[in-house]
Amino acid sequence: MTYQNLYAQNWLFRLEKRIKTFRGERILLVFILIQVFLLAPAQKQCDQIKLNQVGYYPNSTKLAFVTGNTGPEDFYVVSEDGTDTLYKGFLSDKKRSAFSSTITRIADFSSFRIPGKYILRIGEIKQSFPFEIKNEVYSELSKALLKGFYYQRSSIALDEKYAGKWNRAAEYGDDAVYIHPSANTNNRPTGTIISARGGWYDAGDCNKSIVGNGITMATLLSAYEDFSNHFDTLNTNIPESKDKIPDILNEILYNLRWMFTMQDPFDGGVYHKCTSAGVNDGIMQAANREPRYVVQKSTAAALDFAAVMAQAGRILKRMKAQLPGLADSCLRASANAWFWALKYPNVMYNQAILDKKYKPVVNTCAYSDDQLSDEWMWAATEMFITSKNKMYFDVIEQNIDDSVSLPSWNNVRMLAYYSMLRYQGYLPKYTTEMIGLMKKRLLNIADDFLVHISSNAFGTVMGQSKKDFVWGSNAIAANQGVLLINAYLITGNQKYIYGSMTNLDYLLGRNATGYCFVTGCFGTKSPLHPHYKMPIPGEIDEPIPGLLVGGPNQDRQDKSHYPFTDVETSYVDSDNAYSCNAVATDWNASMVYLVNAVEAMQYELGLSPQLKTTIAVNH
Repeated sequence: MTYQNLYAQNWLFRLEKRIKTFRGERILLVFILIQVFLLAPAQKQCDQIKLNQVGYYPNSTKLAFVTGNTGPEDFYVVSEDGTDTLYKGFLSDKKRSAFSSTITRIADFSSFRIPGKYILRIGEIKQSFPFEIKNEVYSELSKALLKGFYYQRSSIALDEKYAGKWNRAAEYGDDAVYIHPSANTNNRPTGTIISARGGWYDAGDCNKSIVGNGITMATLLSAYEDFSNHFDTLNTNIPESKDKIPDILNEILYNLRWMFTMQDPFDGGVYHKCTSAGVNDGIMQAANREPRYVVQKSTAAALDFAAVMAQAGRILKRMKAQLPGLADSCLRASANAWFWALKYPNVMYNQAILDKKYKPVVNTCAYSDDQLSDEWMWAATEMFITSKNKMYFDVIEQNIDDSVSLPSWNNVRMLAYYSMLRYQGYLPKYTTEMIGLMKKRLLNIADDFLVHISSNAFGTVMGQSKKDFVWGSNAIAANQGVLLINAYLITGNQKYIYGSMTNLDYLLGRNATGYCFVTGCFGTKSPLHPHYKMPIPGEIDEPIPGLLVGGPNQDRQDKSHYPFTDVETSYVDSDNAYSCNAVATDWNASMVYLVNAVEAMQYELGLSPQLKTTIAVNH
């Protein structure tokens, strides 16, 4: 199958529908000529050549993976218009993928470093999608991924000045939200109206969860802690861009202020989520103004809230002039949530049980988590780093023997490791042994990632196990990259950067599906039909830009039609395929960290040849 830019295909489809309303042969002839003109130069492009469709830094590793019957043994890097051949190389031996019928051969053109726009050609027929080689090659992508959060803001209108064609009226104002019967207390009985204004929609629906939100906020806050010099000048064209606060923090603040509304001021407990009762239907139900609720407080929500507020508080201390009193408010809120959790250490949010007891029944994503040792450790870590109070360190010690793995919304232990290792030079001496243990465990995971790259058919960290290809598999790839960047930050060994960039290549097209998994004008073959229910104007065909979709999912829970069902190809670009094509704020956050980290470090790592005077890493 061959592809051209898929947005052009959509445009042609719309034009054809309009032309069919006319009878004039001349109009039809003009249409045919336009179609031929647009399609002709792209007919040779095919996704049989899997590569990073966005591009490469001049000095970075540059690999393409050719699938299927390749024919010739040699390949060429050719100018985008196909007229000039600038590099010749030879394909590697064949390798069979462990998780599909795919057979790959490597085209390595790492030594080609001339900036420009190119295609990779094999013989006279097959050529890749175009890609670029240049300094700051991910600059626009890095901004788009962060701005993806702006498009997911609740409660406010998105102005055309900032949102472009995706502008919309305010939806889900959440100025008047009801206390659900499951959250009833004497001070706030059932039916009490509160404001839960602001925040981001969590995922494909229009609800807002503290537990689903915790890792999102932590990842963005950590990105700023690690690369503040980079983010201080990153402008994403949001309403707050002209103030004296970095755009990433302005975006974080929009959600942070919503989080404050989710804490009960009478006891410090935190409501699990703000939600509609039923699974919403985007604009339709927003127009109907269905009731919104805050539901039962939970220990998981309190601990996630405490962790985020402690981390935010120490960052916002740097901005007392711009945000007077906010850091102190964060730290008070964090402490209040912590002490509520100490008083109620096992309050689990079990939606199925609650729905049997209370009306209205709540059918939206539960974000239930009944294993809380990781939340205790993460909250204690953030509060210890911020306050240096040993009582929090004692809680960390109580949980240090538990195993650690890649982070996710319901497994946040690794977030504690990241923060402890980030601040190891500023902590009391009695933490030395524990920090050494954390470093050893993190590097063991990172080294295991690297060992298996050579055996992977696409030469990536991602896809070393079938377990990688589950719901949100692209977030697994991005978080593997984040872990490897943290390994680099604590060792200075660039082998970890190489590993992280194999996953960046994976997410941008070097994978069995051939998709660049970020929406918008990034790459030629990117998702056009992500699953989300965020309201956008009905006449807009292009998806909201800068969103990372879920990726291949071997379980395919949505029961949609999948053209391919092998483990690593179980993906379809359909808005009905929620188990592989949904979006989520925590997935986007991991991609924000990965792309911006590489972009921030490109000069000091030698990926781009010019040395800038500002060092981007804050270590």
